[in-house]
Amino acid sequence: MIRRRTGRIALVGVLLAAGGVLVTSALRDTLTYYRTPDEVLTDPTATRERVRLGGEVVPGSLRRDGDLVVFRLAAGGREIAVRQRGVPPETFREGENAVVEGTLAVDGIFRADQVLVRHGNEYRPSAAPTEPPDAR
Repeated sequence: MIRRRTGRIALVGVLLAAGGVLVTSALRDTLTYYRTPDEVLTDPTATRERVRLGGEVVPGSLRRDGDLVVFRLAAGGREIAVRQRGVPPETFREGENAVVEGTLAVDGIFRADQVLVRHGNEYRPSAAPTEPPDAR
């Protein structure tokens, strides 16, 4: 009887551990972590690894030259210059939050290959509500 009970407890423990491993591995791909400019600039290993960098697009820093987009991301009082080839999302603009993925070059410029626009979790209706057209 004691062996049977010990066996059941061990089986339940193994099943719980296996479930935990499955949940953790499933969440690993869905969670998106990003680092701030200060974290990236103070990390000596940042130039050797792929990084997600988040911050606000500094007003007045956005320049476009063909398919090259250059801007600065700021957070916590620090800024990083970002270069990206390609077309950023339509909602990408100065003063908005963005997350870029890429690598920090040894010259201190972040080379992004993907730009994502971060949206707040607030819904704001438009300033002036519009009336629907007459349905005659």
